[in-house]
Amino acid sequence: MLAAAQRLRRRDDFAATIRNGRRAGRGAVVVHFLNPGPPRPGVSGVSDPSDLSDSSAAVARAGFVVSKAVGNAVVRNTVKRRLRHLVRSRLADLPPGSVIVVRALPEAAARPYDELQHDLDSALEAARRPKNRGVRR
Repeated sequence: MLAAAQRLRRRDDFAATIRNGRRAGRGAVVVHFLNPGPPRPGVSGVSDPSDLSDSSAAVARAGFVVSKAVGNAVVRNTVKRRLRHLVRSRLADLPPGSVIVVRALPEAAARPYDELQHDLDSALEAARRPKNRGVRR
């Protein structure tokens, strides 16, 4: 279980992270990562952690989206518990005030735990990596 200060609960927080954060999908998960840092020129979005509903900017927070496409209620809750357990240990490695939303795809229901862990680690790493702008091949 995540501590109350580490959980996203409000729709606005989910929407802000999904709309303004970086997205990366790997395997059975998609990760939206928002690091509210100094404002970047030409980028609109959340630049101040206090813009999010919860003002606890000292900790990284996480939210989960597991739709009915994943399975029935038992399957969805199982997938959500597995993802919550995986994310809990990774929140300490994120910058203070950052927010992630983990969206489970239908394949997550049948994915073995170690593969789900690999998918989450890959997606989180890709979402945190700075985008190489202006480099075209």
